[in-house]
Amino acid sequence: MRMSKEKSNNEVYEVIDVEEGHLGISDESRGDQPIRLEKKFNLLSAIASGISTGNTWTALGGAIVASLYNGGPPGIIYEFIAVSVFYWAIGASIAELASSVPASGGVYHWASMTPGKKWGPMCGWFAGWFDFLAWNFGVASNANMVATMIVYSYGLFHPETELQRWHVYICFLILCWLCCFFVMFADWALPTVNRIGSFLILGGWFVTVIVCAAMPSTTGKGYASNNFVWSKWQNNTGYSSDGFAFLLGMLNGAFSVGTPDCITHLAEEIPDAGRNLPKVLFWQISVGFITAVTYMISMFYAINNLQAIFNSNAMSPLGEIYLQATNSRGGAIGLLLVIYLPIVCAIVGCYITAGRTLYVLARDNATPFARHLGAIHPRFKSPFWATFACGLVCTCLGAIYVGSATAFNAFVGSFVLLTTAAFFLAILPNVLTKRSRLPPGSFNMGKSGYVVNAISCLYIVAFFVIYCFPYSLPATAENMNYTSVIVCGLTLVVGIWWMVHGRQNYLGPTLEQIGMDNLSIVTDDCKVVSSSGKVD
Repeated sequence: MRMSKEKSNNEVYEVIDVEEGHLGISDESRGDQPIRLEKKFNLLSAIASGISTGNTWTALGGAIVASLYNGGPPGIIYEFIAVSVFYWAIGASIAELASSVPASGGVYHWASMTPGKKWGPMCGWFAGWFDFLAWNFGVASNANMVATMIVYSYGLFHPETELQRWHVYICFLILCWLCCFFVMFADWALPTVNRIGSFLILGGWFVTVIVCAAMPSTTGKGYASNNFVWSKWQNNTGYSSDGFAFLLGMLNGAFSVGTPDCITHLAEEIPDAGRNLPKVLFWQISVGFITAVTYMISMFYAINNLQAIFNSNAMSPLGEIYLQATNSRGGAIGLLLVIYLPIVCAIVGCYITAGRTLYVLARDNATPFARHLGAIHPRFKSPFWATFACGLVCTCLGAIYVGSATAFNAFVGSFVLLTTAAFFLAILPNVLTKRSRLPPGSFNMGKSGYVVNAISCLYIVAFFVIYCFPYSLPATAENMNYTSVIVCGLTLVVGIWWMVHGRQNYLGPTLEQIGMDNLSIVTDDCKVVSSSGKVD
């Protein structure tokens, strides 16, 4: 073990080079203990966490009706496959960066380092804040999804009750704070919860696929035709171009697969993270893709009246699909149960990611109240106040839903744009600097990395524009896509905070402050130096 002193942001930090190859950074003026997050995840529990937080098929099912407008069942299947290919490139780019620099800031740290000393602090600043905001929107989206399913389930057996959005908000608050308190007070149990979540996701997927495949033959209504599932294109967006409707529909798939960075925020809690993170990302993306495609196919064959689903005013249209599949209220609620239980575990995972991101930002003095938000609680061993702050943000987001579902959807819908913007700020500088700023990790794509990184960046730029178009035509106040307004507004707020605070008080993380599994560092002149001091 080696100890040294470093000075950053006018504060003295104690750097401990631990056996696992990571650096623990502690602000001596705070006296917070323990210095580092504990390494409580092994490879299996990390994979479980990635699958649980990624929750691909459950997220796809929760927003299935919005997807049906962009081509019907074949549109959803092919759009999902198309967007998955692009996210495989993004996932590979992230896996390479995570292997090189495994740190709980994830994309925030990489965006701070790949541009170099001049632009790194600004790129990292915006990437970190975008990622933090996006994952809070992920918490709110998942909590709202489950809350609407619960209220719908109640209304299914109480048709005389007029369901209101405030009913959903009450359930939202209960879910939001139960999950928040769990992450705050039971950090030791998070690996177990993620294992349970991955079991529920895989078990729920298996049950749903079997029921949707078997029940239509027993209800007498039969299955949908092959033409309906695979080739009957139904463009209900109002756009004259089916090709553009296809591209616009890829947003729905992007929302469900756009979480490749979630597990990277546990880097400080996973042994040998540089080697294990790429493995976790592989299994997260692979399992998510397979379960989502098979889930969609089985569900679409169970639909016998698509127009009835469009015409339904139910809070949870997915429940209407399950009602058609099973021809039973009990069966519909049973299938909803096996989808919203794993989503609850995904809410916990989103809180973990959002809280860790805010914690790392505060540790680098990028937030208000940095002394508290950047501290690990000595008793509960979690980023206590950072997670609590995420709960407050999500409570406010949920309140927006009561006033306007359109406004709420605009916030949570910006998840895809904010996350991809953060990825872009890390991946593009890596290409422009000839992938030389970071030392190679155990997973390295070599020269082919240029192609994979370039594909990722081109996708992000092109679809950043496409995803801002109205969801359907003619555009009205209710169906307008306000995502661009939200993203621009948040960017302005983050930019103002940079001018007020960041420009003078924030330096950004450096490689010397982050433990590296390959024990290499990058000096200011960007030469890779091994632990022995030899310049490679």
